[in-house]
Amino acid sequence: MKKLFGILFALALVAGFVGTLFYLNEQSQEEPVRYATQAPTRAEIVKKTVATGSVVPRKEVEIKPQISGIVDELYVEPGDTVARGDLIARIQVVPDMVRLNDAEARVAQARITLQNAELDVERNRRLVDDGTISESAFQQFQQALDTARQELEAAGSNLEIVQKGATARSGAASNTLVRSTIDGMVLEVPVEEGNSVIEANTFNDGTTLATVADMDEMVFEGKVDESEVGKLELGMELLLTVGAIDQETFRAALEHIAPKGVEEDGAIQFEIRAAIELDEAAPFLRANYSANADIVLDRRIDVLAIDEALLQFDPEQRPFVEVLVEPDRFERRDVEIGLSDGLMIEIVDGLEESEQVKNPNPQQAGA
Repeated sequence: MKKLFGILFALALVAGFVGTLFYLNEQSQEEPVRYATQAPTRAEIVKKTVATGSVVPRKEVEIKPQISGIVDELYVEPGDTVARGDLIARIQVVPDMVRLNDAEARVAQARITLQNAELDVERNRRLVDDGTISESAFQQFQQALDTARQELEAAGSNLEIVQKGATARSGAASNTLVRSTIDGMVLEVPVEEGNSVIEANTFNDGTTLATVADMDEMVFEGKVDESEVGKLELGMELLLTVGAIDQETFRAALEHIAPKGVEEDGAIQFEIRAAIELDEAAPFLRANYSANADIVLDRRIDVLAIDEALLQFDPEQRPFVEVLVEPDRFERRDVEIGLSDGLMIEIVDGLEESEQVKNPNPQQAGA
């Protein structure tokens, strides 16, 4: 019995030893390396750079008064559509006391001159009738009377302008009536009735009564970094995305690149402007919407392309891919590459659409 027990124990030891060796051998074996593959595709590749800016009207004007005074009445509010010549506001003139005093004195002097001229004409008319003086000598008195009447009329008009800002004869041409100078939409009215305003003159820009813009012609104004401005050309296509309008892209054409840059936060920025293409179905663009512009530097349509991660380079920086020729066996294929957008790259030559390209990043079996 003891002998049988010893034999069984010895067999158990041998079995355990063999099992241990088998287990250690299995653990020492490396898992097989597997590589994923991907076929080339036909794609559109667009190389872009990004500019930030805003959408603004091409024509935007500030309507200012031609006289100083107080806003007596406003005829518009933001959002109203106006035509050239439509009333914006009426200004009540606050007379300047010095000018008012001079104008009143001029009127009084003109009345005195007129009265004297009338007396001279009346007195010399009797002399003409008596034959004392000739008709030609009398004409100078008549001319003086006509001149005095004109001076009184001019002085009266001047006094009316100082008092009211316009004369009764001026009608629609009155400076107290402020009118729009363009067709468009009223964007803002920064004054209220009762506010004092200053006229636009050589020394002062004047008070803005309203801002009017043509909202049918919008442009994108933005800035690009000096590292990108050398790649831009007039006429390039821009794809605009407006933050306030989701899932909508607007096309624009680059029409201006600033010849001089300005420094902002330690970097040199160049201003650009692009005309936005709008149609009847386009959403309404409000002035000063913030926007990002993808500037299309180059484009390839329906070209053979692969994921850029599949591309490899040898020590001489020659591009190549590895193509599947049979299960788990690949061969090198030199390729000619074209445009890249950072994700996909164009394959000009060296690869067929039906071939499978190796992903150089290995995958473990069972992953």
